[in-house]
Amino acid sequence: MANTYKFAYISSQILTMMKPNSLYLLSLLALALNNCAPGGQPATSGPAYFSVTYNAENDSLLDGRLLLLLSKNNEDEPRFQISSGPATQLVFGIDLENWAPGKAATFDSTAFGYPIERLLEVPPGEYYVQALFHKYETFNRSDGHTVKLPMDRGEGQHWNRAPGNLYSRPEKVAFDPATPAAISIELDQEIPPIAPPEDSKYVKHIRIRSQLLSDFWGRDMHLGAHVLLPEGFDEHPEVRYPLAIMHGHFPSDFGGWRTEPPDTTQPCNYSDRFQVECYNRIVQQEAYDFYKMWTGPDFPRVIAIEIQHANPYYDDSYAVNSANLGPYGDAIMTELIPYIEEQFRGIGEGWARFTYGGSTGGWEALAVQVFYPDEFNGCYAACPDPIDFRHYVTVNIYEDKNAYWIDGDFRRTPRPEHRDYLGHVSTLMIDYNHMELALGTNSRSGDQYDIWQAVYGPVGDDGYPQPIWDKYTGEVDHQVAEYWKENYDLAYIMKRDWNTLGPKLKGKIHIYCGDMDNYYLNNAVYSTEAFLESTDPYYDGEVDYGDRAEHCWNGDHTQPNYISRLRYHRMFIPKWAEEVKGRAPKGADLMKWRY
Repeated sequence: MANTYKFAYISSQILTMMKPNSLYLLSLLALALNNCAPGGQPATSGPAYFSVTYNAENDSLLDGRLLLLLSKNNEDEPRFQISSGPATQLVFGIDLENWAPGKAATFDSTAFGYPIERLLEVPPGEYYVQALFHKYETFNRSDGHTVKLPMDRGEGQHWNRAPGNLYSRPEKVAFDPATPAAISIELDQEIPPIAPPEDSKYVKHIRIRSQLLSDFWGRDMHLGAHVLLPEGFDEHPEVRYPLAIMHGHFPSDFGGWRTEPPDTTQPCNYSDRFQVECYNRIVQQEAYDFYKMWTGPDFPRVIAIEIQHANPYYDDSYAVNSANLGPYGDAIMTELIPYIEEQFRGIGEGWARFTYGGSTGGWEALAVQVFYPDEFNGCYAACPDPIDFRHYVTVNIYEDKNAYWIDGDFRRTPRPEHRDYLGHVSTLMIDYNHMELALGTNSRSGDQYDIWQAVYGPVGDDGYPQPIWDKYTGEVDHQVAEYWKENYDLAYIMKRDWNTLGPKLKGKIHIYCGDMDNYYLNNAVYSTEAFLESTDPYYDGEVDYGDRAEHCWNGDHTQPNYISRLRYHRMFIPKWAEEVKGRAPKGADLMKWRY
């Protein structure tokens, strides 16, 4: 984007935020005008505002992202107060390589921040300050690229909870950018390891080394799963079972499962998202109800699994092969699923597998059904991430020139990113993406737009994902968009390949979405539905919408969203068990697993 656009935007931010002082404003505007380096990193530096050090027993050097966090309150640690919403506090980040113990790393005017871009622009006052170092590892990939990325350490790729990351305790300080003081911070804390979950009668946990992924990444890589065994598994050793695969974000254990009634000794927690009192007990009650249904006399006897496939970019891989992440799709299909079916007496045939999930899991459920059409016999995709990139949230990546702005002759209109069920906007596209840019360059934030870019995009010359748009300015790269289209635009791929895909997908596609999805995901579902309804052979599936329903509505018109979102297993397993009667091959065993 032209420098004048950057200048205009930053200038407007400064004029809005700072007190009217002409000389001070002129110096800020001069800095903004010179701020033209890629990724929002300015070409000039200034005096140090904060100085950060760490000590270690050995002399090992560290690579990673150093984050400086400032908060106006101490209701929670500043590292837990960064979000894309209006209540977010401040974060600034710098990349470090070969950082030595005792050597000071400084934050000056070059550190990019969110939601305020520069420390120079932070209003003077008292803040709770904290620093955190997000560690990177070096990967020598089989494609010839060497990259430095944060390996998941059991937390699901969250920088503020990743074991081994160094951080400081919050400290209250007086900060005035007009009088830089190089406030000293020492990283004297380390996030401890996470204990793995324990097996029980019904829930088992597995972890296998993936040969395919280890070959790609140049180091041992693993896949895992939480396996929920059917009632009567031990008592019926001759029975082989269908496999129900729930896709979604990194699960620490099997979700929505509880063998005890709700814990009434714990205080009730109010849900801000759903505006519901005592939501923690509602969640526990739903999980306990599912346990009673699962072990009751009428529930279909299947093996249900939730997959763990966190990686150096995100809390899951999107379950497909990717130039940047490696062959996760094939690894799950040829290594993990066969292992589970062998260990736990799965039927092991495509007609006896189905997928379901919401949001990320909704996209994955549809994607694996499309990319592996013979290996699954049904997908139930709720509130899926964009399945038509003409509606990539609020951006048409093929036609729009800019992801952050709608340009007119006389004004620029910002694109929204998040809304509520009444359409009230709380986050803009530029907000979310600049948050990610502050948390990590080169798609290393561990957040939403960066993982989409990593999964869907080609590899750049530097070995990192080639951006779909300039992370700072929002300018779209339409050449990259064409790569996305041919490889991951599910609506386009189904339309392109329907002659061969159509007969294999008949009756298998089910898509559900609220018509007021917070992330505008219903727009991509609308256009996908229009295609599916025009298909020949007819897709013979289901697309349904929830009136004024937010993310992540999943097809239940009888319950509010805060309840139905807790019922994926109990909704879709019985639904598939009934539908499979009409899609199973001749001679398939439909009776033994229905005891």
